[in-house]
Amino acid sequence: MNEDYIKRINTILLFIDKNLDSELSLEIVANVGFYSPFHLHRIFKAITNETINSYITRKRIEKTASILLHQKNISITELSLQYGFKSNSSFTRTFKKFYGISPSEFRKSKPKYSKIRQVESKNGQENGLSDDYICNIDNLINWIKMNAKIEIKEMPKLELAFITQIGPEGLGNAYAKLMKWAVPKGLLTENSKMATIYHDSYKITEPEKVRMSASLILNEKTEVSGEIGLTTIEKGKFIVGHFEIGIQEFEKSWTALFIWMNENGYKKADRNLFEIYHNNFNEHPEKIAIVDFYIPIE
Repeated sequence: MNEDYIKRINTILLFIDKNLDSELSLEIVANVGFYSPFHLHRIFKAITNETINSYITRKRIEKTASILLHQKNISITELSLQYGFKSNSSFTRTFKKFYGISPSEFRKSKPKYSKIRQVESKNGQENGLSDDYICNIDNLINWIKMNAKIEIKEMPKLELAFITQIGPEGLGNAYAKLMKWAVPKGLLTENSKMATIYHDSYKITEPEKVRMSASLILNEKTEVSGEIGLTTIEKGKFIVGHFEIGIQEFEKSWTALFIWMNENGYKKADRNLFEIYHNNFNEHPEKIAIVDFYIPIE
């Protein structure tokens, strides 16, 4: 796929993320990427495997699902109007197509969709937490006390170069491309840090549709082109869990960190989760990953 096409679609994806509660007609979105509406239809589907209208509808429904999980006060009618649905009944019909239940039933069934039951992991896989974990939350709390250093940090704004990856398959290839680009520019040193930003949540998005940014944290202004883009992680407050773990322990670590968050009375903010890696676990003699997990909080 032409790298310029990918760059322009990246711009469109970021625009949609920021404007889900605004008008997103085909003409408006096409103008953002300097496409004609006809060409946007064709190129967007070729890159994302979804039509532009289907993508926008899905992102809006997933946004409302996230709000239903985390905000008790907002009404379903308010949500339907805020995110572009003409009526409450239209919103309910569309929501049921995605989740099989109505928005009100979804809100009542919150434990089923809780981050404690379904977690986002480094390898992009999501597995429902077993009954043993649910029954042994205390064990997870004790485990994380012994295996992690947890801090509340005010993080500065981070600048990153990134490649978009949709779905977990191919994330490794995205990092390989990013490193191939960075090495000749002298951007990849022994102090460089890679990061994965999650733009979607595995608990409400089908795994093959989850969008991630395979990223390199930048220490200087850098020009990019083609499929390499620039993005930022805005400054803010985060729960930061520092782990030295095997790859098979990523799920357990994310789960325990969210339990720690809930147990300590923190509330996740409406910003993206991310991971920062401090080593290449393949180069560690015991295949240990040294990694920080970041949960944005209010």
